[in-house]
Amino acid sequence: MPTTVKAASALIAFLVFASSALTQSLPAAFTKKIPEGIQDLQDIEQHVQKLVEQVMPATVNLRIGNVQGSGVIVNREGYILTAGHVSGAANRDVVIILHDGRRLKGRTLGANNDIDSGMVRITEKADFDHAEMASSAVVSMGTWCLSLGHPGGHKPGRPPVVRLGRVQQSAVNFIVSDCTLVGGDSGGPLFDMHGKVIGIHSRIGDHVSSNIHVPIGGYREIWTRLARGEIWGNPAPLFTVTKTGSAYLGVRATPEKAALKIESVTPESPAEKAGLKTDDLIVTIDNAKCASLDDLSAFLKSRRPGTQINVQVQRRGETMTIAVVLGKRAD
Repeated sequence: MPTTVKAASALIAFLVFASSALTQSLPAAFTKKIPEGIQDLQDIEQHVQKLVEQVMPATVNLRIGNVQGSGVIVNREGYILTAGHVSGAANRDVVIILHDGRRLKGRTLGANNDIDSGMVRITEKADFDHAEMASSAVVSMGTWCLSLGHPGGHKPGRPPVVRLGRVQQSAVNFIVSDCTLVGGDSGGPLFDMHGKVIGIHSRIGDHVSSNIHVPIGGYREIWTRLARGEIWGNPAPLFTVTKTGSAYLGVRATPEKAALKIESVTPESPAEKAGLKTDDLIVTIDNAKCASLDDLSAFLKSRRPGTQINVQVQRRGETMTIAVVLGKRAD
């Protein structure tokens, strides 16, 4: 091999190594249980600021009919990962709003409702800014993480909102972090401190500071099926992550037309006793709009068992208000 070629090869190898080493390098503050002083806090702040600049362009708002959520572009072809309850059915029109307010057109693809994973694709041709997906390895408890999304939906002039936190629990099918989530964040990305996507926001947990994300491995393993537009599985029960003794309604619902469509009513539940029925569309609860599972979950977490709530529903074209006394969750 000519000397110049060897030299070039060596230089390229060195640059690749240096780039990799730089990417993997983190301030020492991220290895500690808690920051130990002002310097640690400043190091964290500076790193996070650079990280946000890197990942912000890949974070998007999704509008599908009257429902909106968040998502993240993960390759140059414009594939977007989101939550299954955000993308919903396959082959629907999507309005995709980038971090700078630009709008693109897209279509929903597949969803695995068993784990709440979904996929969307931008249909316009371009070379899209995107985030890198992490490996499918389970992340460790205590890992620092960064949440981006659109809480409350997209706000003109406001870029995706950033929250810094740590992983509280991790398993094959879920990640729990203390990055606060509210309605509109669903489908948004959870990043590690290298800017790689480790999870997708699914739902609020026991508290707003304990939230559930779908691990990125759950997307890698079923990528082909999602990209083909397959829909399978059953939506996870709405309150599988609520605590014993919390307020209990007893419905299973999915977003539809700026409301929540009741898919089933649990026998002997407060919902059944009050007269809520399958196919009812929940429009408001105590005059507050209820357009997503996040909205309903957050509302119930703010109420105590025994509280009476007024649920406005649409049933076969008729609007009615039904009083429901919330129960106490037994398990």
